[in-house]
Amino acid sequence: MARSFNLVITMGNLTRDPELRQTPSGQSVCNFSLALNRSYRDANGEWQEATDYVDVVAWGPLGERVSQYLTKGRRCLVQGRLQSRSWEQDGQKRNKVEVLASDVTFLDGRSDNGGNSENETNDFAATKPASTKKAKKDVVIEDVSDEPINLDDIPF
Repeated sequence: MARSFNLVITMGNLTRDPELRQTPSGQSVCNFSLALNRSYRDANGEWQEATDYVDVVAWGPLGERVSQYLTKGRRCLVQGRLQSRSWEQDGQKRNKVEVLASDVTFLDGRSDNGGNSENETNDFAATKPASTKKAKKDVVIEDVSDEPINLDDIPF
């Protein structure tokens, strides 16, 4: 039988605070949901906005860290695999596809207001050119000229 490839990488904002629970055996499991925003052109050529929602499950220490550091509205990047589950509820069979996280990267800074404080930088939202962007210690990054690079000047 041929093997399949199941890898998901997605980035979005949490739709609610993560829910951390313990299984009867003591294993930690954290459930949270991401809102994934996208833009597309409709049949008339007009830009439309749409949002998809994805449920994510993180087990063990990863789930504990997610629960500790992420809150509603925060951005994160999740890497994992798709997983489907089935169960019966009120006499009806239910199915769900979710992302089983193997890694979660927190993209916002650590602040109480979702990482939008004035002292924090947000690399994904940087709109200024590199010549005017300041580093955290107020060091100005110089603009690189358009001169060609001489390969003899490179020390390695």
